[in-house]
Parts: sequence; structure tokens; C-alpha cells
Amino acid sequence: MTLLAVEGVDARHGLLQAVRGVSLELAEGETLALVGANGAGKTTLLRTIAGAHRPSAGRVLFEGRDITSSPAHKRVRAGITLVPEGRRLFTNLTVEENLGLAARAGRGGPWTVEAVFETFPMLEPLRRRRAGRLSGGEQQATAIGRALMTNPRVLLLDEVSLGLAPVAVEGVYASLRSLIERGTTILLVEQDLGRALSVADRVACMLEGRIVLEGAAAEMTREQVVEAYFGLSRGRRNGGPA
Repeated sequence: MTLLAVEGVDARHGLLQAVRGVSLELAEGETLALVGANGAGKTTLLRTIAGAHRPSAGRVLFEGRDITSSPAHKRVRAGITLVPEGRRLFTNLTVEENLGLAARAGRGGPWTVEAVFETFPMLEPLRRRRAGRLSGGEQQATAIGRALMTNPRVLLLDEVSLGLAPVAVEGVYASLRSLIERGTTILLVEQDLGRALSVADRVACMLEGRIVLEGAAAEMTREQVVEAYFGLSRGRRNGGPA
């Protein structure tokens, strides 16, 4: 069942058109990796889906309902939650306090503070530590945990490995795989192609604001994705010929 759909979305930053006629669908329980170079429009598209950026054309549908005009806080209550690039935690609050604040903004469901600590066991001994004193990997785990506290139907993750040490990336992705095994629906923006291909059911590659390659991760080679990533060919969309 299609849970989230983007239809012909354009998004601008002033005169700059960052997203150009993008259409995507995300099924319930699916993980879709959105890849592309810096400036390809990935973050703008995620912010548009989350309600943090207004599109100039097109529609965003959730469970078949048009939510294009819905503000971000209503999308959170409906079940769409964004983990932004840079994490944006309340650095003067503890891990547990950051998690608790998010619970008030979301919906009821199975995610509690203790459930987050079970998924991210490195956070449990840090529950009373201020977020500003955490390592980058610990902050990223807290940011994802904070999003889970809203009990999302769709989790939007923006650059989860950016700026992290390799050992921290391993820890975050181990927990991400746990979420996927639980059936969490995820739209993941990631520049690390290897990581993206390892966890995704499908991959979509953006170039200059457009989707230039899309298909099942298991049916794509790294070489195909790299070519699309850097615009070296037109790529193949939905398994069609190049």
C-alpha cells in the first residue's frame, strides 16, 4: 500500500529551483534511499515532504490525502517526522529531556523512552547527560530517537552519517537496521552509496533537482548509481533502457 506520494513537486529557494517535477511513492514498511551529490535537491525535497518548505508546484499525499498545505506540526501528528541534517538537538537539555519533549508533539504509539533506549543501547547510560556533551554518533542516535518518540508512520532521515567517525556510523546503521526489521517506513537521504544500497529496498538518485534513476536496490549496480550520481549518463529509470 502506498503510504506517501509526491506528485510533480517543484520547490524553490528564491530564484533557484532546487526540486524539479519530482514524483515518488513510498510503500508502508519500505526503505527508500535518496542519493545524489551536494546541491542535488535532496534536503529540500525532504523538507517539502515534512512541511518545512512550501512547494511552488505539485502535491504531497499521505494515505491518499492531499497534505500539501498542512503545516509541519500537523504532519508530525499525522505521522511524518523529519530527522534534519545537523541533528538540531536542545543542547542544554539531557538526552531524556530531548526525548520527552518530542513525545508531546507526536501521536500515541509503541515508542517510549525505554523503547528508544532498547533500540539505541549506547544512550541508556547517557540519559541524564546534556546533549551538547555527546559525541557526534550519540547525538545522531538521540536525534533519531527523538523522532521515534513522535511514533511516526514515515521517518525522514537526512544525512545520518554526515560528519561521523566510521565507528559511530556503524553504530547508527546497526540501530537503523533494527528499525527496518521492525517494519518502520523510512525515506533516507544519504551520500554514502554503500550504506544506502545496503539497507534500502529501493534507490532514487537526484541530479540537478530531478530524479534521474530509480529502481530496486537489489537490481542496481554501484556503477549505475555512480553514473547517475555524477550525471555521466541518463541512467535507467524504473528498469528501462539507458
